[in-house]
Amino acid sequence: MSERSAAPGSLALVESLVNTLDIESGTDALDTADGRARFGLTEEEVPGARELRESLRAALLAHAGHPAHAQVRPLGELLASAPLHVTVDAADGSAALAPADEAPAGAGRLHSRIAEAVAAALIAGTWLRLKACESDTCHWAYYDRSPAGRGRWCSMQVCGARAKMRRYRAK
Repeated sequence: MSERSAAPGSLALVESLVNTLDIESGTDALDTADGRARFGLTEEEVPGARELRESLRAALLAHAGHPAHAQVRPLGELLASAPLHVTVDAADGSAALAPADEAPAGAGRLHSRIAEAVAAALIAGTWLRLKACESDTCHWAYYDRSPAGRGRWCSMQVCGARAKMRRYRAK
């Protein structure tokens, strides 16, 4: 939906997972083998990935100051059991979080990768800039690069223009 560039760093994974569902058309990329392969999922793991996706969407709506789109399991609860470990580079001593090697493949591994992405974004100060479009027929994830961090729509040309036209017509 969006013409915006992808979110920075590992937030691109979060953004791409949330954007596997096109709410307006009802198309879900996780219904296809290619869509599942992007995240290393089997068909059986899709329900867990969908639950994670919708919890992420609720968090991104909250970043934009909007209520959750649906009743979802809290994101913190979903990510609490995601195994992560700290890696330390022997050459320069830099440290980072990474999904634990013992994380199960598929949905469990996806939860760990998402938890790592969220943690890295928190450290970088970029987590709150990942938002969901305020349009009820969209809720597409986008990275808000506006100077004040007050972006409202994934696309000014589509969702923003529609909202402005609705307001104009209501007058």
